[in-house]
Amino acid sequence: MKFSSLWIIILLVLDEEGIHGFHFTKSPANLTVTQGNMARLGCAVEGLNEPDIVWMKDGEKLYSTDQMYITLEQNHWETFHSVKSIQQQDAGKYWCEAESRGITMSSDPAWITVEGVPHFVVEPQDVAIFPGMPFNLSCAAVGPPEPVEVVWWLGGVQEGDAMPSPSVISVPGVTDSIKFYCEAKNAKGISVSRTGTVHIKVLPEAPSTVQVVQVRENNVTLAWTPGFTGHSTLQACTIQILENSRKRVELPERHVMVPPFQQIIGGLKCYSNYSVRICCNNEVGPSPFSTWVDFQTPEAVPSAAPRNLTFELTEQQLSLSWAPVEESELQGRLQAYKVQWNLGGESQEALLFKENMAHLSGGGRFFNATFQVSACTVAGCGPWSQPILVMPATAMPPHSQRGHVWVGLLLGLLVATMVGLLLTVLVHRRGKETQFGSAFEPSGTETMVSFTAARSFNRQGPDLPESTLDSLGISDELRTKLQDVLISEKLLTLGHMLGKGEFGSVREAFLKMEDNSVQKVAVKVLKTDINTSGDIEQCLKEAAYMKDFHHPNVIQLIGVSLHRRPQQRLPVPMVILPFMKHGDLHTFLLMSRLGEEPFTLSLQTLVQFMLDIARGMEYLSSKNIIHRDLAARNCMLNENMTVCVADFGLSKKIYSGDYYRQGSVSKLPVKWIALESLADNVYTTQSDVWAFGVTIWEIMTRGQTPYPGVENSEIYEYLIKGERLKQPPDCRDDIYEIMHSCWSPVPKCRPSFQQLIDQLEGVWTGLSPGPSKEPLLYVNLEVEGSEAGAGLGVGPLSPEEQGWAVPWQCVGMEEDEKDWLMVSSGAALAIGGDYRYIMDPRGAEEDSGQAGSGGDLREDAREEEEDVVINV
Repeated sequence: MKFSSLWIIILLVLDEEGIHGFHFTKSPANLTVTQGNMARLGCAVEGLNEPDIVWMKDGEKLYSTDQMYITLEQNHWETFHSVKSIQQQDAGKYWCEAESRGITMSSDPAWITVEGVPHFVVEPQDVAIFPGMPFNLSCAAVGPPEPVEVVWWLGGVQEGDAMPSPSVISVPGVTDSIKFYCEAKNAKGISVSRTGTVHIKVLPEAPSTVQVVQVRENNVTLAWTPGFTGHSTLQACTIQILENSRKRVELPERHVMVPPFQQIIGGLKCYSNYSVRICCNNEVGPSPFSTWVDFQTPEAVPSAAPRNLTFELTEQQLSLSWAPVEESELQGRLQAYKVQWNLGGESQEALLFKENMAHLSGGGRFFNATFQVSACTVAGCGPWSQPILVMPATAMPPHSQRGHVWVGLLLGLLVATMVGLLLTVLVHRRGKETQFGSAFEPSGTETMVSFTAARSFNRQGPDLPESTLDSLGISDELRTKLQDVLISEKLLTLGHMLGKGEFGSVREAFLKMEDNSVQKVAVKVLKTDINTSGDIEQCLKEAAYMKDFHHPNVIQLIGVSLHRRPQQRLPVPMVILPFMKHGDLHTFLLMSRLGEEPFTLSLQTLVQFMLDIARGMEYLSSKNIIHRDLAARNCMLNENMTVCVADFGLSKKIYSGDYYRQGSVSKLPVKWIALESLADNVYTTQSDVWAFGVTIWEIMTRGQTPYPGVENSEIYEYLIKGERLKQPPDCRDDIYEIMHSCWSPVPKCRPSFQQLIDQLEGVWTGLSPGPSKEPLLYVNLEVEGSEAGAGLGVGPLSPEEQGWAVPWQCVGMEEDEKDWLMVSSGAALAIGGDYRYIMDPRGAEEDSGQAGSGGDLREDAREEEEDVVINV
């Protein structure tokens, strides 16, 4: 039995090596590497005429344009995978795959373990408690290396000694709100968690606004915006309603569960005045009531017909009279009484009278006619009275009169039936008059009296209406701004997905225009699992900014549509934008360098990209708009290869002064943020100029990640020392000087966008259409020991030796501003304050740390807005 098993194994080996004709002679080895150091894996295969080895990581291919092969002997090849600066995201399982004649073989796997500062897997979360109530806080961080210890800080004071991770501390209770965080330490360093807040639960505030969304005859739809929740979830709201008739009548209170903060209140009377107010409860108790809001229910058609219809007939005239309809039955203001009569089985023209009587001349012509009357309000006419048959009192003897009366009654009943059938047909064929039209509309030869209504109400139950901006719960200002760009969902046909992110997705779509033509558009669709008005309002703010933009280099809003979802209170907003054939600029640049079919972009084309962005940003700055997130990923390329500035999710309009101060710490892409913005959260047009300089660097490197090898948490310290992005290979000196001028530490010394346009136009004009005859020579600017001149091409001269001729100097600088230009240990004091740097492991994981043409397309592309550092 053992002998047979051995032969099977031998046959399998022969099958692998002999039949397939190739096998791996070397597999990668396990590595444990310190974060930031270089890692290298090797792999060798024998039996291939040409090398075709692919590196895999966690089941995905690793793309590289600088993979090299070493010939060990004939048909025996070796290759390596190198990571210049290992990061946490590089940890994982690696192996090689080779393919020949449709057969794929894999090497043995190896694992890269990255040692670095601790990585938080559980961070402290905000808590809300009652005063003095005990609570627990949790924090957990992992290496490698292990062990990891955790230290807690509450209210700026260390709480206890270091303890092993994971850590849970019990706090006996507090009476005031405090901040807290935890520090994690291992052999490689210290990481600091997010800062949480302990909130004290209090009573909620009154609802800020109560709106009457829709009023019908017997119900009203109310919507309200809750006030401050008191750091506790709102559980229910109480609605009080008063009927303001001759005396105020208080209706039973309505208790409704929330959310949603919208309710339909039924059981109301039509054509009545009401007042409503609302309060909401959390677990602490009820809020104060909102202010009273008044509304009036619309009129309805009368509920009863006029009674006691009688007549008097003479040779000269016919007189009709009837009892007035009671006010409670009228359900509105009486507009007229409508008299309908029938003679010989044919309906005659209807008559309208203001009073409860009618005098018709020529009594003889009404002999054997039947009459009915109904009351009418602006909402329409009510039911008809019982028909009466008109006959003269002296037409025959009494006994004959009585017989004819019965005959007349039977005839009248027959005629009334026919009239009723006819009226039923007419009612179905003619729509009810609306509040904005005339009360009675001509039909056929029937003569009507017309009058205009002050308000309208449709008795018919309408079809389910399309969603409106009123149903989103957004602010009045935003709703008003977007009202005239709202597009019906019926005009949109969604196609395949173009991209996906945190906010939702971008889909190709077709929009039907007024002339029945179809336009190809792009639609940003918010995530369907987002159900709060706040998230929806944040999405629509970008659309509001774009509405007023009219510039060829700024993407323009086409419209906003609302996708109604079954069994969901809030619709999904969809922002409709022009279709951009070539996508975002960052991906386009990456594909030109690292795509499956790389292509060449001329220097003229790259400078044209820069010019398009500068013109778009100059237009935005003229509109007092600060973009705050300018980068190649937020610029789009249309079918004409024109760049349009896009993605205004972080934009702010400034109304006074020339700066905007970030109110709270935000998640922002630090590698594009200006030095002063990192220091104190101040954003200006000059900070957009800084980001523009970084974007030029992205364009010249065809989409590389800025500051390769520099951690996100180290960016501020890197910049304050005077370091800047290095001159890319094949980048002309004049273009580098333009981008470098954007990074002056003194904001007012940076060029304006108009000046940048002028400079770039000069570069573009001077470019030769043909290739350069002589190669450009470049100087390695990373000279050891250089300080002030690092990255600037100057030596560390003193201020006296330079005469303040240091980079970025400009006219009108203050003395304290010159401190920013000096690279010394006192540079941080020029800003003032003590800075604590907090390393965000998630941000570090997003930083690919790759540089040069050997970068990884997937790794370059994944560095987006997640690349953040938080400064306190």
